[in-house]
Amino acid sequence: MFKNRSKVMFVSAVLGSLYMVYIISYFFGGINSTEGAEQVGTALATAMVMPHMALLVLAVIFNWVGFFMNKKWAAITCGVLYAVSGVLFLLYIMFEIPMIILSFVGVSRINKINENNMHTEQGIA
Repeated sequence: MFKNRSKVMFVSAVLGSLYMVYIISYFFGGINSTEGAEQVGTALATAMVMPHMALLVLAVIFNWVGFFMNKKWAAITCGVLYAVSGVLFLLYIMFEIPMIILSFVGVSRINKINENNMHTEQGIA
C-alpha cells in the first residue's frame, strides 16, 4: 500500500478524516435537542463553524487524492485548505496544526517519490 506513496501524507489524511468525522458529529449531534432555545443555539453555532467544516472536507478530499495519486498540487492544496480552515475557526486550529505540517512535509516527500519514479522509468537509477 505504501510502495511509491508518502506515509506522511497517509498520516495527515487519516488525522484529517478523524477530525472531520469528530467535528461533523459534534456540531450536527446537538440538532436533535427538543428545546427551542437549545436548537437555535446549536443552529447558530453550526452556521458559524460551517465554513471551517466545508474547507476541512475539501482538504481531506485533496489529501487523499495527493496520497493515492502522488500529486504534488493536491498535497499543496490540502495544506493550504487546512490552514485557511484553521484560520476561519481559530478556536480549533490546534487540531489542524499537525495536518498542516504533515501536508507540507508530504509535498517534499511526494516530490522525491516522483523524481525517483521518473529516474527509474528512464533507467538512470
